[in-house]
Amino acid sequence: MHYDLTDLALLRAAPFEALIDTRSPAEFAQDHLPGAINLPVLSNEERAQVGTIYVQDSPFRARKLGAALVLKNTAQHIEQVLADRPGGWRPLVYCWRGGQRSGTFGWLLREIGWPAQVLRGGYRSFRRAVVAMLYDQPLPHEFRILAGMTCTAKTEILSLLRAQGVQVIDLEALAQHRGSVFGAQAGAQPSQKLFESRLAMALSECDPARPVVLEAESSKIGDLILPPQIWASMCAAPRLGLWAPLAARARYFTRAYGDLLADPVRFKAQIGQLMPLHGRGRITEWQELVDAGAFEALGAGLMQAHYDPRYRKSSARYGGNALGEHRLPDLAPEALAAAAPDLARALGV
Repeated sequence: MHYDLTDLALLRAAPFEALIDTRSPAEFAQDHLPGAINLPVLSNEERAQVGTIYVQDSPFRARKLGAALVLKNTAQHIEQVLADRPGGWRPLVYCWRGGQRSGTFGWLLREIGWPAQVLRGGYRSFRRAVVAMLYDQPLPHEFRILAGMTCTAKTEILSLLRAQGVQVIDLEALAQHRGSVFGAQAGAQPSQKLFESRLAMALSECDPARPVVLEAESSKIGDLILPPQIWASMCAAPRLGLWAPLAARARYFTRAYGDLLADPVRFKAQIGQLMPLHGRGRITEWQELVDAGAFEALGAGLMQAHYDPRYRKSSARYGGNALGEHRLPDLAPEALAAAAPDLARALGV
């Protein structure tokens, strides 16, 4: 039993209770269908071993060993991860191209009595749909951009707008990076392909008849590149600028970068990366503020000398797209919540 994926929106609406990726952990880490769980029928080492035997020794011996390993590992998943699944449980199973790995796994699940289906074409059919949406087809969505200087609470406001029913995509959450020199978060960023998969699925969940709000970003978020079509649409989109007093932004800095404040050694090392732009004297001054715990003063200094001049330079190119400026005198959580309805109206969403 096969399931045909012709559009990502169909995957979102498909009547399956689980997505099972039977590929190796390394393949899964590179990219996978969002929401999938990895139940590999071959480990990384087993897959390499079978491939080596196939090429250097005997395809028959490789298939025989592979079959034994696939059945052994599938049995282990059934005994452990899938032990509590009820009789009517409906999974969609896939591998690289919908071949032997997912076919065997799906067959065995059906023999047990679960109405499992296999994704025709496997992961490759999903990747083709992602590429079609992000690179090949005209983008049907209309964007609105929430802009503003560093620490004007743009990401937090996105969350508040989403709670009001506004269509929002948080690119920094998808990229696992805050989009600045201090933007790295715990854990590595996803691969470029996995980022694109997350982005494509997020877009597929948005109604093209209604605007989608995004935070202003550069064409790269950390090490990840926004697909050219997405970036071009963002550059051409109407944008609302946020303004807040420097003192309020400095206080917000201590909330937004709490993880860095808790790790002074890492924070000082990241400040040191700005040495080519600001010179040893200023970098030493900022690092001494870290040692002193003077984080509001540090935030204000970084914004005045580093972030704000760069924002003014980059924002000048989008003057023709401006929806205006929204002033936020206070960035406390309750003040942001109170401002959210006005921001939605100003964005036209």
